[in-house]
Amino acid sequence: MNAGKSDVLLVEGDGPVRTVTMNRPARRNAVNEELHTALADVWGRLREDEEVRAVVFTGAGKAFAAGGDMEFLTRVAGEPEYRYRTMAEARRIITEMLAFPKPVIAAVNGPAVGLGCSLAVLSDVVLMSDQAFLADPHVSLGVVAADGGVLAWPLMMSVLRAKEYLFTGDRIDAVTAERIGLANHVVPADQVLPRAYELAERLARQPQQALWDTKRAINMHMSRAITSVIDFAFASESETFALPRFRDSLMAYTAQRGISAPAAAAPTS
Repeated sequence: MNAGKSDVLLVEGDGPVRTVTMNRPARRNAVNEELHTALADVWGRLREDEEVRAVVFTGAGKAFAAGGDMEFLTRVAGEPEYRYRTMAEARRIITEMLAFPKPVIAAVNGPAVGLGCSLAVLSDVVLMSDQAFLADPHVSLGVVAADGGVLAWPLMMSVLRAKEYLFTGDRIDAVTAERIGLANHVVPADQVLPRAYELAERLARQPQQALWDTKRAINMHMSRAITSVIDFAFASESETFALPRFRDSLMAYTAQRGISAPAAAAPTS
């Protein structure tokens, strides 16, 4: 059963565990306007559903999420009012995930890039396929990584490593992600979802109030750190989206990978 309101973000399952699936497999789950809005709205609905006690978060097909859809990002860059609304919504995705009280297990079944990487890392437990990787190429495209690694990565790895990966946009393979603190476990590709469900069901059986308030207490550390930088980060990202350099970099990025403009999946917001 799909309890969600959008075909691009499926909410499925009965009982205490729900599966949230980004569902644009032909576009590698690149985030368009509809998916962006759904990602901002879904956590509130799941929070109010008293039956739900744990969530498995994944992507359809061979990717977790490949970042931003070409058409979506082109509009963000070209229309100031639309950009401001999108930045506010991107901020809400981050804050809703931080405030969500129930455990979220990210089943990273394939590439998690840009915003996709942030969605994975902001989950509570990250299980990565041995064929998956993380990357945040915001800077390489000419924009500030406000909904990317600048908010959470320095809390999870050394600041030196966070700077290197954000400055360069280099891929982080699954084994390295586990070693530096961006993933909990690396598992064979065909075991990512089974292992995620196994853990979700186990957490769903834990004493509810104790688990949720423990998550809340831990996330207070993250929230306080993120609050100190989020305003500057999103204001700066909005400014850099408007620069001609971003549009040039976006076209060059897609051309290098042989992606046609309507179907492109660029790795950012």
